[in-house]
Amino acid sequence: MRARLALPLALIAAISVTATACESSSTNNAAGSDTKNTPKAASSAADYDPQPYDNLKDGGTYTTVGTFDDQGNPFNVNSTLTAARVWAWYNADAITYSPTGEVQYNPDYYSDVKVSVEGGNQKVTLTINPKAVFNDGTPIDWTAIEATWKANNGSNKDYATASTNGYDQITSVEQGTNAKQAVINFKGANAAWSALFKTFLNPKAATVDNFNNAYVKTAHPEWGAGPYTVGTWDTHSGNITFVRNPKWWGKKGKLDKRIYVNLESTAAVNAFKNGQLDYVSAVDAESLKQVKGLAGTEIRSGGSPFEYSLYFNTKSSVLSEPAVRKAIEETVDRTQIAKIQFQGLDYKEPLPGSAVLYSFQKGYQDNVSAVLKYAPDEAKEALDAAGWKPGEDGIRVKDGKKLEVGYTLIGDDPLDKAIANAFAAMLKPAGVHLVIKKADEADFSKILSDRSFDLFLSGNRSMDPFGARYLCDFYCSDRDSNITGSGTPALDKEIIATTEIADLDEQAAAVDKVEQKALQEYAFLPLFSGPSTYAVKKGLANVGATIFYSPLPETVGWEK
Repeated sequence: MRARLALPLALIAAISVTATACESSSTNNAAGSDTKNTPKAASSAADYDPQPYDNLKDGGTYTTVGTFDDQGNPFNVNSTLTAARVWAWYNADAITYSPTGEVQYNPDYYSDVKVSVEGGNQKVTLTINPKAVFNDGTPIDWTAIEATWKANNGSNKDYATASTNGYDQITSVEQGTNAKQAVINFKGANAAWSALFKTFLNPKAATVDNFNNAYVKTAHPEWGAGPYTVGTWDTHSGNITFVRNPKWWGKKGKLDKRIYVNLESTAAVNAFKNGQLDYVSAVDAESLKQVKGLAGTEIRSGGSPFEYSLYFNTKSSVLSEPAVRKAIEETVDRTQIAKIQFQGLDYKEPLPGSAVLYSFQKGYQDNVSAVLKYAPDEAKEALDAAGWKPGEDGIRVKDGKKLEVGYTLIGDDPLDKAIANAFAAMLKPAGVHLVIKKADEADFSKILSDRSFDLFLSGNRSMDPFGARYLCDFYCSDRDSNITGSGTPALDKEIIATTEIADLDEQAAAVDKVEQKALQEYAFLPLFSGPSTYAVKKGLANVGATIFYSPLPETVGWEK
């Protein structure tokens, strides 16, 4: 399992498959093939059976794998993609994006949106639907926008917020012509402002204690709103059922029930084959083989706003030396890792070159290749120069300490094990002993929050198309979301300066330059993305490979 934190950059667990880890030999720059036959960019195709609301029948259930995480508040730093997805089924989905990233306002929440820039400062006026109300009877008005801003703007460090980016650029949130209008004033302009208020908090949920603790392994449907609400939230089994919300003022949900079943990822495919699930990830050869051709099943595959990377804990004693981290990165053959990941799939992509932008996006640049190359021989020389000398057993030693690096392996997925073994095989000739440490999936959040790891493979999913604005979440030295602990105050200033650029093209160009500096901390190594591939029961509409699109819950259902 690979997973991590929160909205807006949520990390996800991936289903895996047995593969044979082999000694690294390839020096190609592309995943799974030679560079000549590899596309210049990853796929940006969407495949999810888009259907209008009126084409769906009333009734039915939709069941997938999923459960509540330790932290269910998607604004919290310890939240995950699963938490964000669960949240969206019983809380506001006020702004969504098309698959390619165009902004879509939901009139059931925002009946009008106006954006203006005066004197260089941006103003956003949100007119809220007069019918909008939280389930507990609290009106959804300007105070919900204000509460969300105050909880996330960084002014109160007691809030364990996932990201202050953008919120910290807001100077005020005020009532407009009436309580149903919020006027948001920015210092400067923010072209990605819509990502800040895609959803929002009930003011009662926005106190420090509730923000940090109220959603830990529990739900608060009374603070939510939307076409569905919680039916059952079983803390014993981990299963969740959502049912239609009688207090919803908009188009009713087409489904009778939306069900999440708590299963290990390795059991999901069998559950789908047995008819227990309506949808399952099939991103590796073995799982795809099992579901392909099943009666009543469609394979939907498209582009992926996912990226898996190797994280280095710079606070770990063995990885505190930049020279050691760089040598490890130079010894990792990313092409070989991608080949293992994509074994048996008819899929090719360029190796990822950025933490925040994907190769199919405008403004993307391969920043990794600009600062790093696969160079195991140079890595050995650098370790020699840093005082790490080969011992009798081949493991390097310095000041009586062996160069042993821990690799935390979450869960029992065969493909994850294969990749771990591949890392070990790659590092061994350089004199680095990789110690693979197994951990339970349930311990994942604690491992990250406590930084109790040396090396950790984790996946990130972008929840909106404005990746450039999240550079600080990955690389700023003072951010909890930067689990590597790398960075410097001087670099932080350069990163923050990029967030103040209003033009998205100019911002992306500036981000590329700064990210190259950040990557020279050698604490973060992008490895692969991969396709989004799903097995879906025929007739299930608006579900599949959606890229940046998150279909509104009321639009998910079964075709007539």
